[in-house]
Amino acid sequence: MGEYYLPKGMRPSTLDERREFYKKEFNLDGVRRWFSDWRGKVLFAVIIGRHTRIYPPEYEEDASTTIIIEKYRNLDDVRKWILEFLPESVYYDRNVYDEERNFLGQELAFDIDPENFTCPIHGSLEDKIRRHQGLSFCELELSMAKRETLRLYEALSESFIKLRITYSGRGFHIHVFDDDTFSWNYERRRAFIKEMKDKGFVFDEWVSSSEMRLIRLPYSLHGMVSRIVIPLDASELERFNPIDDERCIPTFLKIGAK
Repeated sequence: MGEYYLPKGMRPSTLDERREFYKKEFNLDGVRRWFSDWRGKVLFAVIIGRHTRIYPPEYEEDASTTIIIEKYRNLDDVRKWILEFLPESVYYDRNVYDEERNFLGQELAFDIDPENFTCPIHGSLEDKIRRHQGLSFCELELSMAKRETLRLYEALSESFIKLRITYSGRGFHIHVFDDDTFSWNYERRRAFIKEMKDKGFVFDEWVSSSEMRLIRLPYSLHGMVSRIVIPLDASELERFNPIDDERCIPTFLKIGAK
């Protein structure tokens, strides 16, 4: 992680900090509410230490592996698995499955990350990748991502009714829960994505097109930046600042700041 630059106050979380968060702060009731209308079984996933290189020694060989959590009885079981792996990232699978894991559809989502914007100070994503800083971002890039999220949300509101926004720990996600979108095939998704791209919107195509089916779990900890993934109302997004918003700052950082 030493080669990355991040906004003030953001840093990777230690294993002890991850453990403390998932034991004491992980909002399981919030997770239950998020999936209250979900059809079928939810699959979860973790990545232990791909980017931070912080991981339990016994999982060194699996530090960069995407580990699927599908055998669980309830969310308390899911938390036990998370506490076992102490991952930097926790996700859920946007695919909808029945109990036999037959594919039924997929949630449509848009991922707006700050590193995808060209910064007058740090350059384009290609510039950052050449410097091996592809996941780096600054406060200016974060602000650009926030403005783009608002712009995209307003455009999507013309086509969809059930939209939710989350702060992902780094950037922002827009989730579409309109029932008919779950049955869109690949060609229909690609056509809509092209339409949005042609209008000039900036987002990660491979997430929206279904090529990347995992998305960060609301209320989990983003271990690369030590921020909590939280849902946001569109009305509060313009004023939202993850650098100092208490809702997304874990207790271990608040204590350390005293």
